[in-house]
Amino acid sequence: MAAPPSSIDEILIARSIATEGRTLRQHAARGTIINAAFLAGLTTLGLLKGFVVAAFLSPQDYGIWGILVVGLGTLEWLKGSAISDKYIQQDEADQELAFQRAFTFELIVACAFMALCAAVVPVLALVYHQPRLLAPGLLAAFLLIPATALESPLWVFYRRMEFARQRRLEAVDPVTGVLVTIVLAVLGFGYWSLVIGTIAGAMVGAVVALRALPYRLALRYDRDALRRYVSFSWPLFVSGLAGVVVAQSSLLVGNAALGLGAVGVISLTSSITSYADQLDGIITITLYPAICAVRERTDLLFETFVKSNRLALMWGMPFGVGLALFAPDLVNFGLGHKWVPAIRLIQFFGLIAASHQVAFNWTAYLRARGDTRPIAAVNVAVMIVFVAAMIPLTVTDGLNGFAIAMAITAAAALVGRTYVLVRVFPGFGMIRHSVRAVAPSIPAAAAVLLVRMLETGARTRVIAVAEVAVYVIVTVAATLAFERRLLREVIGYLRARPAS
Repeated sequence: MAAPPSSIDEILIARSIATEGRTLRQHAARGTIINAAFLAGLTTLGLLKGFVVAAFLSPQDYGIWGILVVGLGTLEWLKGSAISDKYIQQDEADQELAFQRAFTFELIVACAFMALCAAVVPVLALVYHQPRLLAPGLLAAFLLIPATALESPLWVFYRRMEFARQRRLEAVDPVTGVLVTIVLAVLGFGYWSLVIGTIAGAMVGAVVALRALPYRLALRYDRDALRRYVSFSWPLFVSGLAGVVVAQSSLLVGNAALGLGAVGVISLTSSITSYADQLDGIITITLYPAICAVRERTDLLFETFVKSNRLALMWGMPFGVGLALFAPDLVNFGLGHKWVPAIRLIQFFGLIAASHQVAFNWTAYLRARGDTRPIAAVNVAVMIVFVAAMIPLTVTDGLNGFAIAMAITAAAALVGRTYVLVRVFPGFGMIRHSVRAVAPSIPAAAAVLLVRMLETGARTRVIAVAEVAVYVIVTVAATLAFERRLLREVIGYLRARPAS
């Protein structure tokens, strides 16, 4: 077996990463901006879709969609991104063959999950006493899952760090889905608007991805390669299974104890944490190919981990805290009176979303090193904590109890990833890292609370918008004060010219 490339230049050549004369740092920094521009816009569009559609759907209709998302979406989550992650990590000499193997494994797993989802849909309808789940659930199982698997050609551009091309192709799916969903919701299709829109986006995205594939499309089964993929993937499968338990138990207990309307509230508020995680994933997604390329350089891994997390926290922490501050305004002036029961849960989920951003990208570094077992261990422990806290608290205290259980679970997750990170990076200090993250939000929140103390009379949209402006301005000023050196460093990478 040939020795692995040692220098950065050799790594770039071996992995077909065209930096156009820039250093790997500069290329990754520019890629982060490209990814941020595309994914932040698309993720925000997806969040707005959820809120816009909620204005046309009842909580019960949204509850039907929530059950489908959790029932089928978490099964897809169980499959996870293990195959694509392993494909990005590998350094085989024949990259066309490497993709064909990964594509073959992805299709095999997708077919298995399609059959599993088709079997689960009638069970969901029976458990939730909702026969309306059958038709949309089966349609999603037989169309959505295969279409998603056929978008795997995008992995090639991801591995090469061709971010602009990757994002242009990847944008087709969510943009199509949002447009179709909103049009159908306005026309009165109810939860079917979400089902049809999601499937339409995936199918159009698959066609575009297959047309862009630079390799021959072929099926290649290899037992030794399969063994390597299984060794890498099974802990991620276990981790995904823990996530399925968390999601399913949330809706099962919510439906049994509080009704379908509560399921709709939980589904809507859960999209908040999902939105924050997806935006933070922009940085992780950008860096993952670079992390894989330098996975033997612990010093570089630690530097990128700390700095990338600080960059994510610049927006993630203020977003979560701001959501907690302005949740009543979001409901009263936006979603409408029917969503008032969601206010407390939105506030809790905002703070939980903020806590998720602390060391949010820890799994990427373990996946790049091929050490995926700690990911499974932490997520299984978090699942146990969640189930033990959520069931009694939801039954006794309703949605408020569910919110408290989520807060307890978020704390357990933070403790778990801290334990793993200290072992991987002995110089990492979670307390110091967390204090730096929270600091810019303290003066911003204090400014808003002070303004509210001085308010008189009825609260209006104008007052709410003015307070949001105060919060944003103070947050930006505080962030510039606390993170000036890091921002200058990043701007320096972006301004760097390619070598002639």
